[in-house]
Amino acid sequence: MSTSARRYAGPVSRTIAYALDALIVSVFFTAGAALAGLITSVMGTEIHDVTRSAASAVLLVLPAMLAAYSMLFWALAGRTPGMALLGLRVVAVRSPDLSWLSAAVRAVVLAYFPLGAVWVLVDRRHQAVHDKLARTAVIRVG
Repeated sequence: MSTSARRYAGPVSRTIAYALDALIVSVFFTAGAALAGLITSVMGTEIHDVTRSAASAVLLVLPAMLAAYSMLFWALAGRTPGMALLGLRVVAVRSPDLSWLSAAVRAVVLAYFPLGAVWVLVDRRHQAVHDKLARTAVIRVG
């Protein structure tokens, strides 16, 4: 698809897709933490305290899980489940295929600097900071 024929996804659809993906990752994280807590509560209080401490590391772990989830889906399918529901796809700006490196850069920057997504409001192609750094864009398909 030529650059002029692309229909760039707007901030609302991108935000909804991100929220859906964040919800999916949060549900899996919460289920995993609950299971770990259940297992360690049976093993004793010392291990249970370790699990409680690990669960409080959510500010580092949850974004890492979101980054891994996003990177895998973007590199393999060009879209996450949330994006698929809304008919969106991540594409490379200057090449035919999205590389693993572009997917990784995009995922890490989005996960740890989500405020950079606000840039879609002022960019003519609705690119956020993570799109600019990874040289990607989000388009509507179908």
